[in-house]
Amino acid sequence: MAKNLKWEAEVSTTLQKATADQIWPLFQDFFGLHKWFPGLATCYGIHGSNGEPGCMRYCSGSGGLKREGNNNNGDGDSNLSWSKERLVAISGAQMTFTYEIVDCNIGFESYVSTVTVVPGGGGGCTVRWRISLDPVVGWKLEDLVGRYELGLQRMLKKMEASIFGF
Repeated sequence: MAKNLKWEAEVSTTLQKATADQIWPLFQDFFGLHKWFPGLATCYGIHGSNGEPGCMRYCSGSGGLKREGNNNNGDGDSNLSWSKERLVAISGAQMTFTYEIVDCNIGFESYVSTVTVVPGGGGGCTVRWRISLDPVVGWKLEDLVGRYELGLQRMLKKMEASIFGF
């Protein structure tokens, strides 16, 4: 069996009401992920200008993805999952951005992710979240994909509710 094969997956969620033009600006706020992602208590910029390639954010929360034995985030809370993420590329015209995790306590190595907002034919939109990372010891890719599916669904439900006030 070959070592170092990448895990790659894509999850997507379709919204019937919110359009791509309504959803995309919420994703452009790279430092504001905590407003939308369930279990993410904190997200703030640690380098560069928000939304500009090369900027970095620090994210932390109780999302349950923490890997045992690598809990040094500097704040003394060993129950916290945390990551430092760099915006690699962003295109408003194509409504897509790519980011990478540069440091974390959740076991992700060589992690790169791309999020794309696709306009729907008759309204609405679809959000696609693509991930690529080295396999994580003790985890199954299917379980990780399930967490991403649920996280994306909950995040988009929160975004749509903020747009329409429900």
